[in-house]
Amino acid sequence: MNRADRLPGEIWVLIAGSFVIAIGFGLVAPVLPQFARGFGVGVAAASAIISAFALMRLLFAPMSGRLVQRLGERPVYLGGLLVVALSTGASALAQTYWQLLVLRSLGGIGSTMFTVSSLALVIRMSPPGARGRVSGLYSTSFLVGSLGGPLIGGLFAGFGLRAPFVLYMIALLITVAVVWYALRGSTLINTVESGPQRTMSFAEGWSRPEYRAVLWSNFCNGAAVFGVRMALVPLLVVEVLGQEPSMAGITLTVFAAGNAVVLFTSGRLSDRFGRKPFLVLGSFICAVGTGGLALADTVPLLLITSFVAGIGSGMFSPAQQAAVADIIGPNARGGPVLAGFQMSADLGTVLGPILVGFLAQQLSYGVGLGVTGGLLALAAVFWLLVPEPMRRETDPSSRAAGDGSGSSGKPGIAPMPPGTEVSAPLPPCAESEGLGGRGSAR
Repeated sequence: MNRADRLPGEIWVLIAGSFVIAIGFGLVAPVLPQFARGFGVGVAAASAIISAFALMRLLFAPMSGRLVQRLGERPVYLGGLLVVALSTGASALAQTYWQLLVLRSLGGIGSTMFTVSSLALVIRMSPPGARGRVSGLYSTSFLVGSLGGPLIGGLFAGFGLRAPFVLYMIALLITVAVVWYALRGSTLINTVESGPQRTMSFAEGWSRPEYRAVLWSNFCNGAAVFGVRMALVPLLVVEVLGQEPSMAGITLTVFAAGNAVVLFTSGRLSDRFGRKPFLVLGSFICAVGTGGLALADTVPLLLITSFVAGIGSGMFSPAQQAAVADIIGPNARGGPVLAGFQMSADLGTVLGPILVGFLAQQLSYGVGLGVTGGLLALAAVFWLLVPEPMRRETDPSSRAAGDGSGSSGKPGIAPMPPGTEVSAPLPPCAESEGLGGRGSAR
């Protein structure tokens, strides 16, 4: 790998942090409902623990965006990790259901803080020509960590249901210390924080059709991948196909395997060929796989369609994150834009299982999964109709525009004043097209 292709070390630190966070989440998620049930509550109340976490992520996302605008990415990232670490550790000491509910709600607030700020950091530090590659790496690290978390948790099952919370707290505290130490003297971070600080509002983002498209596709992603798949597929496996619950876990793992096969490669190729081909094709393939689940009447067909859906999701996920980075650009803080992006997926995750579950109950699982596939197909159509979000720089003076596109004429993007330059020197690893005042990927 030549020097221009190397990614800044600070990005690798964030990718490693994402991996540790995902492992910890995988440790806690499987035991959380059972832990809540230990306080003598019903299934609905135990499920509310998970919903409360997601709801607080959704509600607090706009505030997280404003915090990034006001305080900067690094303090919000470290603060969010600390909130999750302390609330998770305190959850291990919870003596009542209501204590656990409040603590998990606080964890949701911290989660949205580090999610929005980490994506903002990655956007501002990634070389423009490597945004897709970084998004693929970031997504892959989170996926592998999520798969490894339950396996590690199984090794500590004998220590009781409270042990995973303690382990997650320790892992997060170590991550906070490592990230703080690694970034505190970083020339790249100092370049980011001392460079142009133009802010991009949600209204500016909304004025661009590419941003409206990415909000819709991320909503569909949340509804189909994180909502309906987690809620309906286990029920489909048991109630329709008559399989053991363990087969549901295998089906979800096969979906994740399809993700892993293409995540990194699709992100890297989107830097070369643009975002739209992967957003359109990936959404369509995921739609076919998800809709195909409605026709799955045997286990082999169930696994094949789940794998196909995973491939589609892995194709469009890195391109989505890279598209948001392209829209915001390196010279702007886009906290509200990033918060809107996160909220779209969270909203899909909350609404998808409810609405599609209602269809499945009133009509059939096939109808519910078919409608879900239709939403993803609409996302593919939406992307066909909007401009390519990635713009290759052709004129060095275009960097002053601050939109990362190389074109100052984009609607909703106010150009930087003529002659604006980054005062801090660029790091040696900067690509020839420049970092634009910055030193990528959930």
